[in-house]
Amino acid sequence: MKQVKALVFDVFGTVVDWRTGVAREFAAFLPAFGGTDLDPFALADAWRALYQPGMEECRSGRRPYTRLDVLHRESLEKVLAANNITGASEGDLDHLNRAWHRLDPWPDVVLGLTRLGRKYFLGTLSNGNIALMANMAKRAGLPWDEILGAEPTRAYKPQPEAYLRTAEILAMKPGEVCLVAAHNGDLRAAHAAGLATAFVARPTEHGPGQKKDLAAEGPWDMVAESFVDLADKLGTG
Repeated sequence: MKQVKALVFDVFGTVVDWRTGVAREFAAFLPAFGGTDLDPFALADAWRALYQPGMEECRSGRRPYTRLDVLHRESLEKVLAANNITGASEGDLDHLNRAWHRLDPWPDVVLGLTRLGRKYFLGTLSNGNIALMANMAKRAGLPWDEILGAEPTRAYKPQPEAYLRTAEILAMKPGEVCLVAAHNGDLRAAHAAGLATAFVARPTEHGPGQKKDLAAEGPWDMVAESFVDLADKLGTG
């Protein structure tokens, strides 16, 4: 890690607890539309399950790059239709779709990022679009130095371009940039592109029965239990 100048972070799951936040928004939305018998967490999981298929349409070239807010809205409409939830206005749907802008960070995140920022350039390497990431950061107090990811690189992870173009935008060599993520697949792609890698476990990202990404599964440069632990290990005070 001695050559690393910038830490870039996966956001959904690594920095913020998307499942709890999205379920909270569904719980507030459902009573007006006769959906009180539905499980908000199950709806959050169903919405998230359409995340990768939506991006794959862009990754494969079957569809031009389309920002995540648009893909999320299309997926949301599918989830609502599958559960016979009708009657929502455009305003209702727009507000619910922006649930992803209003997610809460894990408890260790703000302190950990603040400490890490004393030594490293901090930023996002997320599939989320810039407005989404900026709104989230402003609400949650996330001290990013920059917001990068799919929109400026025009590539969705795990495409190599998502990692390499991020380093290029930062005017750094790939090895001077470290991806911090809770997902081994993301880290594998970053490692293959030449980035340094750090794994931080989020064992309840998918709920109490989570079965994947419970531990590091590759030759990552750093493994930590939290962002605070990562700051300790990187000596950022």
